[in-house]
Amino acid sequence: MSFIGYKKFVEEGDLVVAYLSRENMTTLIMDSKATYNNKFGTFKHKEMIGKQYGTKMPSHNGKGFMYLLHPTPELWTQVLPHRTQILYLADISFITAYLDLKPGSIVLESGTGSGSISHSFARTIAPHGHLYTFEYHEERAKIARQEFKDHGLSDLITIECRDVCKNGFGITNKVHAVFLDLPAPWDAIPAAKEAFKRTRMGKICCFSPCIEQVQKTCTSLNENGFVEIKMFECLLRYHEVKTIPIYTVTDAVASIKTQQAKKRKRKEQEDGNEISEELIISSSNNSNRESANNSSVSSNSKVKQDAPPNLYVSKTPTETKGHTSYMTFATYLPVLYDEQ
Repeated sequence: MSFIGYKKFVEEGDLVVAYLSRENMTTLIMDSKATYNNKFGTFKHKEMIGKQYGTKMPSHNGKGFMYLLHPTPELWTQVLPHRTQILYLADISFITAYLDLKPGSIVLESGTGSGSISHSFARTIAPHGHLYTFEYHEERAKIARQEFKDHGLSDLITIECRDVCKNGFGITNKVHAVFLDLPAPWDAIPAAKEAFKRTRMGKICCFSPCIEQVQKTCTSLNENGFVEIKMFECLLRYHEVKTIPIYTVTDAVASIKTQQAKKRKRKEQEDGNEISEELIISSSNNSNRESANNSSVSSNSKVKQDAPPNLYVSKTPTETKGHTSYMTFATYLPVLYDEQ
């Protein structure tokens, strides 16, 4: 099953994303003898095989349905098994663009973790690029290697179990971009500098959750000759869409007159409090009768109007929720002379 190409029909052994809703998705490996059960009912794999990707698949009892989606790096990010904290689409898209990745780019990554951003890197640099990714945890590296193989990415990704902070990358004069998602990226920056291709400009990104880590990273980048050091934080703001009525000038004038009438009535009531108790009772009775008469006249003279048309507007929250990490970018300048 390839995350790079696209096929039209579901086949035996394919990885299919079963989409119930934006918050409810899961992956299925097609097996003609297997059955998938969820809150909507039973779905037999043999009935999914041969269907076109994107098909709306009803359950046997007719109580619900799901969509059969072709896997993509974006969908995989939402359904992958979390072995570590992962990067999500907002960060992935920003990093991919700011590292200037394109088909044919050679990229160095550490650590691999759950492989979320690795899938996006691989698709971006395909078909002639390559990703060298490093993971210090042996079991995580083993699982990631198998996933890359199952997803048809083995030709694009080379994974190695290595502590790059202590042992470096073992790569020199080769890569165009570096991405570091490490507890102490400043320890790996000197080795990352050696990995850059010396005859061209390159980009590096360090992903860190604490501003203290950012400070140490910036110091190391500066000491190792990197320039254009910048730090970014991606914050998501959701727009709430609603409708509001559109009022005309006539409606506005009528509203103002109504408010003024209410103010006059309150003022009259306040002035009436200074009169004696008997006069207050008498005035109150007269006022009630007068109000009833006015209400009757008003209701009879009221002209029915059409409801004002609605306008669609969007509103963002006044506060934006924080994010997991900061992204520190820097530029590697090419070596234009022989250091020897």
